Amino acid sequence: MAEHLLSPEMFTGWGVRTLASSMAAYNPMSYHNGSVWPHDNALIAAGLMRYGFLEQAHRIAGGLIEASTHFGGRLPELFCGFDRTEFDAPIPYPTSCSPQAWAAASPLLLLRSLLRFDPAVPEHRVWLAPELPAQLGDVALERVALAGARMTVTVTGGVVETRDLPPGLKLVRRARPVVVTSGTFPSADRTS
Repeated sequence: MAEHLLSPEMFTGWGVRTLASSMAAYNPMSYHNGSVWPHDNALIAAGLMRYGFLEQAHRIAGGLIEASTHFGGRLPELFCGFDRTEFDAPIPYPTSCSPQAWAAASPLLLLRSLLRFDPAVPEHRVWLAPELPAQLGDVALERVALAGARMTVTVTGGVVETRDLPPGLKLVRRARPVVVTSGTFPSADRTS
């Protein structure tokens, strides 16, 4: 699945299309048949991170981050699915909403996924094991609401620091284990 999502037919360099360019119905300017939706891509990157496909998640996150620079730092609802080799910038979808709630939340999910920040308050744990792409640089999250408190997470030069972890919660400095209840999910990196 990860290989297919990052194939030239699906991945534009800015994000994953809603339909492969090899499909008969493909149209990079279609609302659902070839466009790129930032919220879909954030969900894809989150799943890839969760199952250990770090490089693939980084490519999607990097594409979206770079695309956002062409939209004034604000991702639109969707943009056209033209390949990055065809155009120097993502092509806006003519009637795309911006701002749009799903798209506005996409960078937050990307950041949470790349940080592998996974609070499990009922389990009294906070999983945190950043795998940030180099292009993202240092990260600081301040006053993150968690369990009735506000905590801070910083990653500087690959070094992770936390402040004000809510009482009763234990910081676990590794990725939250994947629990598979049925079937198997192959992973590129089972140690993450």
